[in-house]
Amino acid sequence: MNNTESELHVVLGAGQIGTRLAEVLLARGHRVRIVRKSASLSASPRVGLEWAIGDVTDPAFAARAGHGATAVYDCMNPGYTEWSARLLPLGLGAIGIARVAAARLVALDCLYMYGRPAKAIDETTPMNPCSRKGELRVKLALARLSAHAKGDVRVAIGRASDFFGTDLPYSMFSDRFYQRVLAGKKGECTGDPNMPHSYTYAPDVAKALATLGDTGNAATAMGGVWLLPTVPAGSTQALGQRLGQAMGVRVEFAAVPKIALKALGLFVPVIREVAEMAYQWEVPYTIDDSRFRGAFGTGPTPIDTQVRDTAAWARARYSTARAA
Repeated sequence: MNNTESELHVVLGAGQIGTRLAEVLLARGHRVRIVRKSASLSASPRVGLEWAIGDVTDPAFAARAGHGATAVYDCMNPGYTEWSARLLPLGLGAIGIARVAAARLVALDCLYMYGRPAKAIDETTPMNPCSRKGELRVKLALARLSAHAKGDVRVAIGRASDFFGTDLPYSMFSDRFYQRVLAGKKGECTGDPNMPHSYTYAPDVAKALATLGDTGNAATAMGGVWLLPTVPAGSTQALGQRLGQAMGVRVEFAAVPKIALKALGLFVPVIREVAEMAYQWEVPYTIDDSRFRGAFGTGPTPIDTQVRDTAAWARARYSTARAA
């Protein structure tokens, strides 16, 4: 399929997942438009890829950003301290872009709306938030599903757990994690590092979102909430140790006391927001992705491959940083 005949897929957000998703869509032969609020030095010209810079809450810009789109992907995620002011307006802006363009909307979501689950989370798990951010996620989910029910826009929601993989600054396995363990210190966990906890591989998130947005899957995907492919849960400690073995270093996690998080949160707003979500490592927090696997015939990347590729990236990145 050449670029003049290929579908236009619009990716809202150029962060941890949006950029990966754009690469997947380009590899599948689509034209891609990445929409972000501000310009980036990395926004270089490429065949099949264009950039749109602006605010999706501005209706005039939103109409231009989505013009000609077959599918729109909402991968926007403001910083924690901005959630109360920006999360819902951005999500509603994405709905508006897809509606005006008559495009399908695929929305990336997290698990905060489920609160403290009593068992593995699947598509039947009731929304029962126990945090302010979880309550916001419920409101956004209901807005998306309501727009679909009213026929305003066709919507599919893909939900992932915490991310694992390369180059993830906003995750448990961030720069701070690697800097600490390579210096012989323990990684930090905001709860019990031995508690079962699902981690979704970031490349699998991008591939799954592209699957939900595929024209051939629309009849199945649209109108549904999907738990994205994720390997069976182990513990944060076990995943860290496995990664450490592949990196050639000893990795252990220590629990950060909740009282310490709360104390720091008095002075550092983002720590206060992190502390609110610590409950996710206080109970088993796992995903059942069997519905996605059965519907689309695809599962997660094998854990050995995830660890191998992440470790290779980390060795290259942080050995270079130490040498500099």
